[in-house]
Amino acid sequence: MSEAATTDLYEVTMAMSYMEHGLTGPATFGLFPRRLPPDRGFLVAAGLEPALDYLERFRVGPEDVAAFAEALHRPLANLAPLLGTRFTGEVRAVPEGRVVLAGEPLLEVTAPLPQAQLVESVLLNQLNHHTMVASKAARCVLAADGRRVVDFSLRRTQGLEAAMAAARLGALAGFAATSNVAAATAYGLPATGTMAHSYIEAFGNEEAAFRSFALTHPGPVTFLVDTYDTEAGTEVAAKVFREMGLGEGCAIRLDSGDLGELAHRSRRILDRAGLPEVRIVASGGLDEYAVDDLVRAGAPIDVFAVGTKVGVAADAPYLDTAYKLVSYAGRPVMKLSTAKVTAPGPKAVWRRPGGPDLIATRDEPPPAGAEPLLRTVMTDGRRTGPRDTLRAAHERLTADLAALPRDALRVRGPKMPVPVVSDRLVGLTDEVRKRIERDRPSAPAARPHVP
Repeated sequence: MSEAATTDLYEVTMAMSYMEHGLTGPATFGLFPRRLPPDRGFLVAAGLEPALDYLERFRVGPEDVAAFAEALHRPLANLAPLLGTRFTGEVRAVPEGRVVLAGEPLLEVTAPLPQAQLVESVLLNQLNHHTMVASKAARCVLAADGRRVVDFSLRRTQGLEAAMAAARLGALAGFAATSNVAAATAYGLPATGTMAHSYIEAFGNEEAAFRSFALTHPGPVTFLVDTYDTEAGTEVAAKVFREMGLGEGCAIRLDSGDLGELAHRSRRILDRAGLPEVRIVASGGLDEYAVDDLVRAGAPIDVFAVGTKVGVAADAPYLDTAYKLVSYAGRPVMKLSTAKVTAPGPKAVWRRPGGPDLIATRDEPPPAGAEPLLRTVMTDGRRTGPRDTLRAAHERLTADLAALPRDALRVRGPKMPVPVVSDRLVGLTDEVRKRIERDRPSAPAARPHVP
């Protein structure tokens, strides 16, 4: 089977029925976050590059059709119309690294209806996960306030694909390095690492372990000092640094206990030993909240190694996004479900200097001086230009964060800027709602509802 079979079953049932009944006209679906998770003042758009890779590879082959038929308990002949289906549509999307807000489309797909339906599940999967992890990673960089942040998430992410994504998204957000060798190689990132407590335990005492490690790795080294007693371990590390002539670029790592207090004590030990250049690395269940607390408390920590809580976006592991049909065969459509109303028609999102973002219809004139967030990135099922780079995505993120209000950047209790909706989109929404309520058989009296 190919990746085309990685889809929810109801996507297949709908695509099969569309083709049987001739509903193969152009459909536009919008993928957008309904709301932000708690303690988020912004999101970082991510996942577009792997999503475009998927769309370029998408093709329903014989094994996929066989899997569909088996899952549906239907003859192969019933699924034969799907054979050979590939993605031939257009994608307009927010480039990776841009800051986005609730209600703003991350992506719009326009393609023949069966195609646009079949790719829904993977597009949601990719943009949801990547956007949440990138957003959390960006918050860690903000909390670190200029100190280095590195990725230690490999061993705790939910699967190897997620680990590769976490390393990539950390780099997008501004992390300095990753412990994941495969990700470092794949994405051209610096690799970083220290030692485990098992290494210390294998040698029987810290001094023997530190000396042996430094002999094996004569460059700058980092010693893990909290296997037994952190302060005693730091004293031993300082002794080995001095006697072996090490210092510049070297570090100690704290992985447990009261990291703030232990960092102060360790810093005093290193300074008394004449080693002011030896840095302190902190790890052990850190995320933006812990980093923010340590920075605000003045802990003399130079590098924050974040892993578990960031790689899985622990406090907000999912994003409430939707992939909704907004237009079929030129006819704007919308959903009227309680608390899940969608706005009809293809959209544009305009970022306006000094003003709130504007969500508008795609065909209305842009506001003066505004920048479009949604850009055409794929036509006829192929990218419109070269692959994006992590450097470019990081530069976009840096610029967008600098333009956000300070209230949106707070780690705790941030305030999200609220985009506004154009008059034309408000009018179109009202018009389509009235049409739906008028045309529904036995429709109850319409109740006003503001999306």
